[in-house]
Amino acid sequence: MFENLPKIDLHCHLDGSVRVETMFDIAIKEKIDLPSNNMDEIKKLAKVSFNCTSLDEYLEKFDLPLKVMQSKENLKRITFELLEDASRENVKYIEIRFAPLLHTQKGMSVKNIIEGIIEGIREAESIYDIKGNLILGCMRTMTSKEALLVIEEGKSFVNKGVVAVDLCGPEKEGFCKEYKDVFKLAREYGYKVTIHAGEAASGENVLDAINILKADRIGHGVKIKDHKKAYNLVKDKKILLELCPTSNVQTKTVDSYEVHPFYTFYKDNLHVSINTDNRTVSDINLSSELNVIFDTFKLGLEDYKIIYRNAVEASFADKETKEYLNSLI
Repeated sequence: MFENLPKIDLHCHLDGSVRVETMFDIAIKEKIDLPSNNMDEIKKLAKVSFNCTSLDEYLEKFDLPLKVMQSKENLKRITFELLEDASRENVKYIEIRFAPLLHTQKGMSVKNIIEGIIEGIREAESIYDIKGNLILGCMRTMTSKEALLVIEEGKSFVNKGVVAVDLCGPEKEGFCKEYKDVFKLAREYGYKVTIHAGEAASGENVLDAINILKADRIGHGVKIKDHKKAYNLVKDKKILLELCPTSNVQTKTVDSYEVHPFYTFYKDNLHVSINTDNRTVSDINLSSELNVIFDTFKLGLEDYKIIYRNAVEASFADKETKEYLNSLI
């Protein structure tokens, strides 16, 4: 059903969406040590199975692609290929998120890192019918001082390819407080804010993300199903939840597609979107993700139009892009 429909992906991690063939190719060219010289073995190592036990185990899969993402040229190529792959399944707009400080292992500056990725987006936009923007990720394993560095180095790109800032990585209770001042500054610089919250920890983190960090959107947020105050706040403020069902099943945030709260949220008029999270790690694309959810909950085209338009409205795209995206459906 979804292959030919226009689509929007608001939650897609660059390092979780690297083609395995590209990892292999770069590793050979640059003599980078991989755990195996066998392509099939690398494919297994790059992807997570449904036997995964937690978010922390899921995140271990990112060590492999990061090995080949330490030069501007490679970042440009990997970004271009992500948009190429997305455009082939009719994704018309994508917001790519990545953590710049994970790409400094060989001394590359944050500005060069961001430039390389923007160049990859622009090249893809010039060839394919797709538009893209960047979300800068601050890792929760890093300090607020390191988050400040990312925000300062990225500010010259705000609304020139970069649209927002995020907090991601392993989730502990009460993480928002440490980053309050840094994210206040980010908003002053013109960044929008989306926060990973309520994925591996409670809905209280969603409450904090909105009240303390002033989040415009929430990444995942599934745990608000057990937190009435957070649930009502998300509903009342019409804060879009960037849902990633397959990832949630794999990380054991939920036990199965059937018990994923997507349908409960949607039927209660919460604003939700369906996203890939990590195309390679989760071994999916957006069409397959939509198909499994719409089949599971017996939804149709009119439901899709509502979800699509809510995603357009909550996107960090400019007015002209939003008008274009709305004209497609």
